[in-house]
Amino acid sequence: MSNSSLPLDGVTVVTLEHAIAAPFATRQLADLGARVIKIERPGVGDFARGYDQRVRGLSSHFVWTNRSKESLTLDVKDPQAQALLMRLILEQADVVVQNLAPGAAARLGLSYADLSVKKPGIIVCDISGYGADGPYRDKKAYDLLIQSEAGFLSVTGTPDTPSKAGPSIADIAAGMYAYTNILAALMQKQKTGQGRHIDISMLESLAEWMGYPLYYAFEGAAPPPRTGASHATIYPYGPFPAGDGKTVMLGLQNEREWRVFCEVVLERPALAEDERFAANFKRSAAREALRQIIVDVFAALSAAQIVLRLEKASIANARVNELKDVWDHPQLAARQRWRDIQTPAGTVPALLPPGSSAEALPRMDAVPALGAHTGAILAELGCSAADLAALRSRGAV
Repeated sequence: MSNSSLPLDGVTVVTLEHAIAAPFATRQLADLGARVIKIERPGVGDFARGYDQRVRGLSSHFVWTNRSKESLTLDVKDPQAQALLMRLILEQADVVVQNLAPGAAARLGLSYADLSVKKPGIIVCDISGYGADGPYRDKKAYDLLIQSEAGFLSVTGTPDTPSKAGPSIADIAAGMYAYTNILAALMQKQKTGQGRHIDISMLESLAEWMGYPLYYAFEGAAPPPRTGASHATIYPYGPFPAGDGKTVMLGLQNEREWRVFCEVVLERPALAEDERFAANFKRSAAREALRQIIVDVFAALSAAQIVLRLEKASIANARVNELKDVWDHPQLAARQRWRDIQTPAGTVPALLPPGSSAEALPRMDAVPALGAHTGAILAELGCSAADLAALRSRGAV
C-alpha cells in the first residue's frame, strides 16, 4: 500500500532473497515505504518459510523479516520467467537485492555490470558470506560459521565453552549494512543520477562489530577472556545471585560508581579503599575475590531489596528476563511499541521499528502468502490470463 508520507514511497525493490540477511534489509526498506517485490521459487518459496511452525503454523524467521512485501513466484531457470524478471527490473526497479549462492545472480544477467549498461541508475546490492572476490568467495557461509570465522565465538561463552549468540547476528549485521548502504546509494543517486554496486560481506559486517575485542588484542596482546554473562574487562558487571534464588544484573562504569556501590549497596565503605580493588583493571584481575564478597552480602537480601539499594545508589541494573517477559515488558507497553500485523495465519503482534513515532509511523503491512501477488504483478507487465495460465501449467510461476 502506497503512503506518500513515507520517505521511500515510490522506490521499488526487486529482491532474490532467502533466510535472514537480505530479507531483514529489504523489510526495513519496506518499513520506510518502499515497494518490495520478493521473488520466490514456485511451490517452495524462501526456504526460511520452512524453518519452523511457531507462529500459528508459520515460520518465526519468515514472519519477522517479510512483512509489507509482495511475493512473486518465478522459476528463474525458465526462459520466459527469466525474461519477465528482467522486464520487471528494467521497467520498475530502483534497487535489486540478492543473496543467492555466489555467482548465481550473475549467471542470470543480474550483476551490476550487466544491469547498469541497460539501466545506469540501478542500485544492485549483493550479500554474501565472504564478498565478491578473494580466496573465500565461493565458500558456503551460514550465520554460526561466520560467528566462528569473525572471532566472535572466541570471546563469547564461558572459559570452558565457546558459545554462539542466540540471534543470527552475522545475518543481522550484514542486513543492517545492506540497508544503510542502500539508503546512502539512493541519496547519492538523487545528486548524480547514477546507480551503484554494493558488495556486503557477512564476515566484514561482523568483523566490524568485533572492533573492541580486536583492538583489545592489538599486536598479539591477550584477548578478552570468555566470562559468560559477565563483562570481560569491566568488573563488577554482570549477573549476581540474590538470597531468594533470583538473579540481579548490574554494572559499574567508573570509580565514582565503585565508591557509591561500596557505601550504599554493599554497606562496606572501607572496601572502596582496598588496594586490591582500587581501579577497574585491578577489580577485573581480582574478580573471584570481589565476587565472593558481593555474593556474601547479597545472600542476606532478596532481589527486590538489592534492586532498591542499586536504584538508591544510581547503579545501573536490569532484570534477567525470559522471552515471555519481553512480550510483556512494561516499558514497551508504556511506549506503545507493539502493533498488529496480518499474516496468512491471522493477526500477530509486531514491534515498531526503532525510531518510529507518531510523526513517522512505518509501513507495517501483511506478511505475504507464497505467490500471493504473482497474478497482479505479471498483469502489470502485460501478461494476460491466458499467459498466466500457461506459465502456471508448466510450473514457471
